[in-house]
Amino acid sequence: MKMDKKIIWQNRASRPTRTFLQPLAVGIACAVFIGLVLIMGLMDIRRSERNLTAFLENQGLAIIEVVQRLAQENLNALVQVHQRETEQSYAPFTTEASAPQTWLTTALADLGKEVDNKWKADHLSEAGLKKFAAEKGLWLVAVMNKKGRVVFQNRPLPNDIFSDDRSLPKPPEVTIELLTELAQMKRIGYIALQRKDGSGTVIIALDREGLLYWGLKVSVQKAIEKLGEGQKQGLVYMVIMNKTDMVLGSSGRLPEKWEKNEIKTYNLLAGTRKAESRKVLYLKKKLLDLAAPLYINGKVAGIVRLGLDGESADLILEENKRNLIFFMIFVVLITLFSMWLLYHNQNRHLMGIVEIERRLEKAERLSALGQLAAGVAHEIRNPLNAISMASQRLKREFTPSDEENGREFQLLSGVIRDEIRRLNGIIEEFLSFSKSRRLILQNYPATDVLQKIANLVSVEAAAKGVSIRTEWSETPIIIPMDMDKLQQALLNFVKNAMESITSEGAIHLSIQYKDKNLVAIAISDTGCGMSAEEVERIFNPEYTTKEKGLGLGLTLSHEIIRGHGGEIRVLSAPGKGTTFEILLPAEQLAERLNGNAPKAKEAA
Repeated sequence: MKMDKKIIWQNRASRPTRTFLQPLAVGIACAVFIGLVLIMGLMDIRRSERNLTAFLENQGLAIIEVVQRLAQENLNALVQVHQRETEQSYAPFTTEASAPQTWLTTALADLGKEVDNKWKADHLSEAGLKKFAAEKGLWLVAVMNKKGRVVFQNRPLPNDIFSDDRSLPKPPEVTIELLTELAQMKRIGYIALQRKDGSGTVIIALDREGLLYWGLKVSVQKAIEKLGEGQKQGLVYMVIMNKTDMVLGSSGRLPEKWEKNEIKTYNLLAGTRKAESRKVLYLKKKLLDLAAPLYINGKVAGIVRLGLDGESADLILEENKRNLIFFMIFVVLITLFSMWLLYHNQNRHLMGIVEIERRLEKAERLSALGQLAAGVAHEIRNPLNAISMASQRLKREFTPSDEENGREFQLLSGVIRDEIRRLNGIIEEFLSFSKSRRLILQNYPATDVLQKIANLVSVEAAAKGVSIRTEWSETPIIIPMDMDKLQQALLNFVKNAMESITSEGAIHLSIQYKDKNLVAIAISDTGCGMSAEEVERIFNPEYTTKEKGLGLGLTLSHEIIRGHGGEIRVLSAPGKGTTFEILLPAEQLAERLNGNAPKAKEAA
């Protein structure tokens, strides 16, 4: 018989009402763990940031090294050309001059054009010319009219510029012949720019320091321009200055102003530091501002300062930060899950403790009942036997002769006999309950036990209109059991099923393997069923629905099944019958699973 019912009760421990968790200790441990992970993540980000900064610094130093090498080559070429010249002057320059001479001449010519433009615009003065010469590192800047007379000059030529055997009554004026003579004697170079209409001439002269400055300047500027012809990825600006902070060359859009001591350049000029760097925000971009010494002829000649775009490095750092955030979220989730798992496991252990306490309490209560049963049996059984014999003698020897009194006498003596029988039954229940845990387990066919029970109750069931159905395989299912006590327990379930059927109905007995370690015995009925509240209490010794007796049958069965290491599951619903499923441990199941199909049998 198949039943489609919902499991509303199972013989398992109830959930505890208290918790077994130390949240403060667990929270502190989790916080420490998360803190360690966070610190490690931050250290990793800082390490990545340092590595990326070092990478950008190496990239900047490589660019500086290229510029330095190109500038050295240009300067060497300019010096070699200058040394080969027989005429120690920059005027006139021929078209056959080498490229370094051309660069220098072009640079000085551009300065002369700038002075001439100011002269034409009438913006030129002695003071302005002095400032211009000082800013540009020029020894002499002079402007002559068409008659060859000096109109403006930044300085007069001193008397002691010539040899000791020559003296002049007054400081000489600037002339081309005089500059040519000075170029031969003092190695002063000059360039003269004359207007096409002959209305004026601009003369620019350089002393030895000026020649060195402008030679280095054009060499550096051409090196920067040559660098610009190649790859400059990430380079935002570059500026090269000599030791006196005069610009030798630049490229890109330079910052308008650098604060003093932003970078400690004195260490770089002293050659004690390879590079200095800092992060800046320039044109809404994060840059690495890098400064390094410029080496010419093996000596520090100035400072190279450049700005490198750190956008790619910032993207990598942002990616690392996102990964850290995701990792932290993952760690927090894992930690919370671990806390929940710890909470769950601790409460599960607590449930075991509560269940042990409940079983211990129940065992003590049952033990007390067993002791009470033994005392009751000892104290009451003998008087009951005496009362029973006395009632039988009264019925046999002292029956009244009066018919009406005789019938009443027979009725009263029958009541006494029935009550004595009922008291004997109560005593037997107590004695059976007190002995239910003393089990002697032996291997025995469970199918034979069920068949005996079916045979025992078949006559009584037939009298009530209840049919007994059995279903199991022909191969015996052997399990370790105390045969008498297990039969008593199963018989109690069957009797309980019969009592639940008020009219015609059926009881179904079956046995099968639940899995390789368990045998399931099912006892189902079509009786009145039970509510969830009733199911929760049916194995309680203090609970009974019977009008007669103590109602210890199911409690006794429960103790016997527990003694066999089994478990009881109850499926019931009001008006739809009840199923008791008894799970018992089996032996050598693998040898006994032979696939025999069960067949149904019916007893009267």
